[in-house]
Amino acid sequence: MNTSSGFIARQLQQGKKANRLINEKSPYLLQHAFNPVDWYPWGDEAFENARREDKPIFLSVGYSTCHWCHVMEHESFEDSAIAGLMNKYFVCIKVDREERPDVDKVYMAAVQAMTGSGGWPMSVWLTNDLKPFFGGTYFPPAARYGRAGFPDVLKRIHELWVGERAKLMESAQQMSEMLQGYAGVGAQGSAIDDSLLAQGYQAFRASYDPQFGGFGGAPKFPRPSVFNFLLRYHRRTGASDAMEMSLQTLRQMARGGMYDQIGGGFHRYSVDGQWRVPHFEKMLYDQAQLVCSYIDAYQITGDEYFAEMARDVLKYVQCDMVDAGGGFYSAEDADSAPDSTAPDHKVEGAFYLWRLREVEALLGKEAAAIFSAYYDVRAGGNALADPQDEFGDGCILYVANDVTEMAKKSGKRVDDIEQVLREGRQKLFAAREKRLRPHLDDKILTGWNGLMISAFARAAQALDEPTYLSAAQNAARFILEKLYDPHSQNLRRRFRDGEAKFAAHLDDYAFFTQGLIDLYETDFDFSWLAHAKGLTEAQVRLFWDGKDGGFFDNAGNDKSILLRTKEDYDGAEPSGNAVAAMNLLRLSQFLDRDEWREMAEKTLNLFSGRLAQIPSAMPQMLAAVDLALGKPQQIIIAGDHHSPDTQELLREVRRRYLPNKILLIVDAQHTELADHIPFLKNMTRREGRPTAYVCENFACELPTNDPKMLAQLLANKTVVENQ
Repeated sequence: MNTSSGFIARQLQQGKKANRLINEKSPYLLQHAFNPVDWYPWGDEAFENARREDKPIFLSVGYSTCHWCHVMEHESFEDSAIAGLMNKYFVCIKVDREERPDVDKVYMAAVQAMTGSGGWPMSVWLTNDLKPFFGGTYFPPAARYGRAGFPDVLKRIHELWVGERAKLMESAQQMSEMLQGYAGVGAQGSAIDDSLLAQGYQAFRASYDPQFGGFGGAPKFPRPSVFNFLLRYHRRTGASDAMEMSLQTLRQMARGGMYDQIGGGFHRYSVDGQWRVPHFEKMLYDQAQLVCSYIDAYQITGDEYFAEMARDVLKYVQCDMVDAGGGFYSAEDADSAPDSTAPDHKVEGAFYLWRLREVEALLGKEAAAIFSAYYDVRAGGNALADPQDEFGDGCILYVANDVTEMAKKSGKRVDDIEQVLREGRQKLFAAREKRLRPHLDDKILTGWNGLMISAFARAAQALDEPTYLSAAQNAARFILEKLYDPHSQNLRRRFRDGEAKFAAHLDDYAFFTQGLIDLYETDFDFSWLAHAKGLTEAQVRLFWDGKDGGFFDNAGNDKSILLRTKEDYDGAEPSGNAVAAMNLLRLSQFLDRDEWREMAEKTLNLFSGRLAQIPSAMPQMLAAVDLALGKPQQIIIAGDHHSPDTQELLREVRRRYLPNKILLIVDAQHTELADHIPFLKNMTRREGRPTAYVCENFACELPTNDPKMLAQLLANKTVVENQ
């Protein structure tokens, strides 16, 4: 469903006049297309107009599911008086950070340098040659919260531009020079070693919350790359608390209000330290990465709870986040309208909150009592701070009780209580479907789709579910058909409403390549590896720094972007450099490309100085270090992968957590891999049956076609690795 079209139709019916943004495809820009602000998209028209009229630029950056972006729009950008000041004194540019992370990154660095913090909406004032001289995030329409009022800021900057421009230009020049320093990696490192992994482990151990899980205090973010590192560290060293910190955090997140207990899927983050009160938007990249984390947890523990969590998230994505062509949408908003009579009056969390009287009406008193005890539904609300708020008596569902304890206290059977909860969730879900849904950001981003392809592929492997494989294949085909030029081997970043636009960045190439590698290890179609090879060659051509190593985030072709940075921070998404390094290490084995392994090692060595200083900032890079330092492991199965005997061997491999292995199939019909790795021609079936080879650096144990013997070989590898 194109949620922008209904909004546009309502604005036109109300007689509102559109600005330039009406010609854009970004849902975020279209949300501002009827503001009285004379917005420009980022581009030459705006820059030339600023120079011609001798005005500074006001740059506003956000994204369509950002709650405080909506607040500032309603308070300021929809206000005709404030818009009048903006239009009179500035050339105003609106940017969707998800379409243009290159623009966002430059000016977010500036705002953080100016203020010590950052966030969205981001508000930055630039000279007409694009150098920043003042900035912040959200500005209220009048002074409050310790923040200056937005009109006052606009007037003061205009006064300085007219009366003290030399000072502003000096400030802009100083900031530009500071940003050039930011573009560097910083402390140079040396060869990577195990000490970096130990330092990272100790850093996360020191910040861990043993009661509620997570690292640090409120607000708490999921940050799945932390689990990627800690679970690998557990496997490498046997450190049990590296595993337990991860498992406890995954359990607590799933029990909290940050997880949508009715419809599945994770909200963006928790504003409190107990994972109870979420910021309600749902991002595709969170769903993708957390599915992989729960799959890892399932493979390590065998606990079906983690498998069910992965299935529940994927069910949400399949229901609400998939385009008819197979690509995955970007996000769902935090805000929604509580009343269909005013669809554009939106409140954060309205779609997800429940009142006690609603639950009782849907379930009946007796069932509602059980349901409410389990999910903490009570009169007066259970989480919102302001009892005078329109939704002050709304409740955020989270797991507040244990079913076994509830059974003991009530004298009921556990099965009976679980049935009440299951039926209650179904009834609340059906009732919730009649509410006005939050806005759906239906643009399709190459990088985020790559992450989701990995999630569906890895779930298909571990859970033996063919529909997950189909979802991954369909999305990969969508990206290759809509966002890939086979002649140049270049990617585009965004597809929406029939349009592919914007040169892809490093993370697009890296994340999508990772998805293709994971897809190959799921269905063993060599074409996925062939595309991964071509994209990696393009990535090296566009982004590789042949002098110092590592990859730049953008290709450097857009002269309006002041910096070419090399991102290393693994935040809500892993850094492109960390994922690129892991891809190079994996592909160097699949395709026998030693130069790619050398590139990966040079990348990791480049960042090792930063890793030593602040390892907790770079958990995915630590995971790449673990892969680089480990012995390359190959599991090769000779045989038709569709045959039942081959499938039995594959299941034995896939039920285990083996993060540093590559998995290959060799059969008479598919010889492409053997063309790259002649060694594989010696891998043949024994006794006419599919046969498994467990190898390190292609030095292999005795082959076996017995699943039990394969299990023993894999168990021995785990023991050796942990010694």
